[in-house]
Amino acid sequence: MPIRLLSSEVSSRIAAGEVVERPASVVKELTENALDAGAKNISISIADAGRALIEVADDGHGIAANELELAAARHATSKLVQSDDLFHIQTLGFRGEALASIGSVSNMTITSRIASAKEGARLKVDGGISGKVEKVGAPVGTVLRVENLFYNVPARLKFLKTDVTERRAIDALVTRYALAYPNVRFRVTDGNQSTLQTAGDGDRRAILAALYGVEVAKQMLEVMDMEDPSTGSGRTSLTGFISPTSLTRSNRKEITFFVNGRWVQEFSLTAALLQAYHTLLMVGRYPLTALFLDIAPEDVDVNVHPTKAEVRFRSQDKIFSFVQRAARKALLAYTPVASVSPQMWGGSRPASTENREVGIDWSVAGDASDELRGISNEGQETSNEVPSSSSFLVSHYSASQPSETFAAVPLLRLIGQIGSTYIVAEGPDGLYLIDQHAAHERVLFEKLMAQHDKKSIPSQALLSPEVVTLPPQSAKALTAQLPFLNHFGFEVEEFGTNTFQVRAMPALFAGGDPSSALRALVEDFEEDEAPLQAEVEAKLAARVCKRLAVKGGQTLTTEEQRALLNDLEACNSPRTCPHGRPTMIHLSVDNLEKQFGRKGPR
Repeated sequence: MPIRLLSSEVSSRIAAGEVVERPASVVKELTENALDAGAKNISISIADAGRALIEVADDGHGIAANELELAAARHATSKLVQSDDLFHIQTLGFRGEALASIGSVSNMTITSRIASAKEGARLKVDGGISGKVEKVGAPVGTVLRVENLFYNVPARLKFLKTDVTERRAIDALVTRYALAYPNVRFRVTDGNQSTLQTAGDGDRRAILAALYGVEVAKQMLEVMDMEDPSTGSGRTSLTGFISPTSLTRSNRKEITFFVNGRWVQEFSLTAALLQAYHTLLMVGRYPLTALFLDIAPEDVDVNVHPTKAEVRFRSQDKIFSFVQRAARKALLAYTPVASVSPQMWGGSRPASTENREVGIDWSVAGDASDELRGISNEGQETSNEVPSSSSFLVSHYSASQPSETFAAVPLLRLIGQIGSTYIVAEGPDGLYLIDQHAAHERVLFEKLMAQHDKKSIPSQALLSPEVVTLPPQSAKALTAQLPFLNHFGFEVEEFGTNTFQVRAMPALFAGGDPSSALRALVEDFEEDEAPLQAEVEAKLAARVCKRLAVKGGQTLTTEEQRALLNDLEACNSPRTCPHGRPTMIHLSVDNLEKQFGRKGPR
């Protein structure tokens, strides 16, 4: 075929494919335009997860009537004049592609008025074709209405995710900008429901409380650090919040970085933050953060990605070190150094006759439990989620599985507990090391699913209902799962914006933390859940059981250890947890004899 210039229609849709990936992309571009216009109030309305409607209204400077048509054209912007300006960008937008790209794949209406004008103006753009500018009455600011997104690009529309996923992406995006711009009042409505509203009073911790709940907001550690100006080309500061080591997530999704007010997904910044937590978090756990890096515009290049989601620093290593040091300093300032009891260094503790007989080293498994309570095995939950009472364990171990259940492990004789994490037992064919967390997961899961199969899951009302606040995107996910929760013996109902009230829990989990159970359902776990993907109920049950099972670092009484072994022996699949991780390691007598040289060389 001969070489030819692309038509404006084709080139516009190609550009739109780079900038407008999903409804959240539209919200991002329009919100950034509103912030660049100096808006103090931004209202976002969506319908049908953004497919049918996205409307962003602001009280910013507005667009003059004679510039309205130009604003919707490609490569038209008020933020750049010459190429050198690319190296001193101080605005969020600068490419001049957003409105043109959005207008080419939707029915877009722009209504705007500047303060010096007596009336506003309106322009409609349908599939990239602009109409005539009309005079209308309007307040100062801009209202940009996007309808029927991707109506003329059915392939892109087809590949959008479910409504819940697209709404979560929008909520997560606006949540980040609400934290980055606390002096701006944000309001998000989905149909008739308000999903996010901030006061715009500059208090970031109040926004954290609205998003994650008061208890989480109280725990967040404030970061405020500034680099010595004499060591660089200009100012560099880091502010925001990071979570303590006791408050973690199972993925990186809630690690948020803004550079000069722009949300970025920069690997080096995330790596620097995680380096600050090095040796303080167990493997597979990540902090919850909202950090804002302020740097001289000439020291950062934001023109490296169509969506402006990636940046490049002039001194990458220097920024890495600064972020790592600032975060580490905050962690050490707020986190006291744990004291070590004499028992950790070989001191003795009076032990019962039974404990002396089995030879448990109580210098590790006994008094050291307070120090070890924060130590977890790889892939286990953090210590702040350990149930507060041992009666919670006994209630779970008091009944074994039905007698007809096949036991895939032999009868085991309890020896003791190591490191408050592993149970040592003897079987007829050697030594068994049992991971107490994984084992308890398996026991709870099989009991819950057995009750589910019999359609008789007993529920126990809480003495006082517990109120749980979740981020907007998590709240939407939980709302979709409420029928499954109620089916499993939970009694959960919506209790305001992004807030739920737990009135009852399955009797099997009596004494457990309702908040942990709900959060488990909306977190993405690190384990491979492929074996459970086909069964939504089994997957949700496995997540709840994981969160409410005993944790590594929790000292169990001899009675609790023995009860756990008995229940594990009665399980159908005792050798793995529901996620496929092994519950035990077997050392055969034959292998032990070889290791000790009783059967020739090893």
